[in-house]
Amino acid sequence: MSRPASRAWFALVVLALIWSYNWIVMKQAMVHAGPFSFSALRYTLGTGVLFALLAARGESLRPPPLLQTALIGVAQTTGFQALVQWALVDGGAGKTALLAYTMPFWAVLLAWWLLADRPAGRHWAGLAVAAAGLLLVLEPWHGVGSVRSAWLAVGGGLFWAIGVVLSKRLFARGGVGALSLTAWQMAFGSAGLILIALLADERTFDWSGRFVAILTYNAVLASGLAWLLWSYIVEHLPTQVAGMTSLVIPVLGIGFAWWLLGERPDAAESAGIVLICLALLVINRRAGASRRADPAGGGDQPR
Repeated sequence: MSRPASRAWFALVVLALIWSYNWIVMKQAMVHAGPFSFSALRYTLGTGVLFALLAARGESLRPPPLLQTALIGVAQTTGFQALVQWALVDGGAGKTALLAYTMPFWAVLLAWWLLADRPAGRHWAGLAVAAAGLLLVLEPWHGVGSVRSAWLAVGGGLFWAIGVVLSKRLFARGGVGALSLTAWQMAFGSAGLILIALLADERTFDWSGRFVAILTYNAVLASGLAWLLWSYIVEHLPTQVAGMTSLVIPVLGIGFAWWLLGERPDAAESAGIVLICLALLVINRRAGASRRADPAGGGDQPR
């Protein structure tokens, strides 16, 4: 395995911990702020963190190709975050996270369409097993909460997948760094969130100590560092592997909800988690075998 790919796997572990816990944090934020205002503020601050990091590293502040970067920002930051934060108003943190993480299924299909990245047999097998697991965790026969909330979360997953595939296409052209792309796409996306927040005319912020802690976690870790890690992962891992492996995040989110909120998964949810983990094993075990067969690490290059 090449060094960039090894780092991408380590980045995925760190990312999973940050984002899985943040679904609980984002739900708690709704007590102190409107969904769009909170999203606009956290991403504006997160953008500032990334540009400060760019300056500290002495990297160029010149933007990547503007149109492509703006499209990524509108999809991955404005569309995804606005929809999932809105979904959290009525939906539970765990269910919303799982519905948003339909992203990998959309990403596989979009990569096939836009990148001519035809899924292999193992990808279809992994998707089928993961879809079955997701169905068991969601238990739609018991209802998934607010219908509006469910569709908002699924729509957020679709917008995120669009951002992933557009980022992959831009990275494949070369000359674009993960930090620069993340900072600039977030700047464009934050502008969209600010516009939505202004049009929504939401209540004012409750500037309590708890809200400041929530906002700090989101701005520095969940918005700044985590999206930088995600861009690095998308750059150095195949689209299907990056997308499918990210399913570990809502599974961990369920674990955090069980541990911190007492939301114990029932038998169907537990079986679903096992199936999702099995799907991840199928995808990544086969991917690892491909890398061992190709010592040059070709399987880890953007495609």
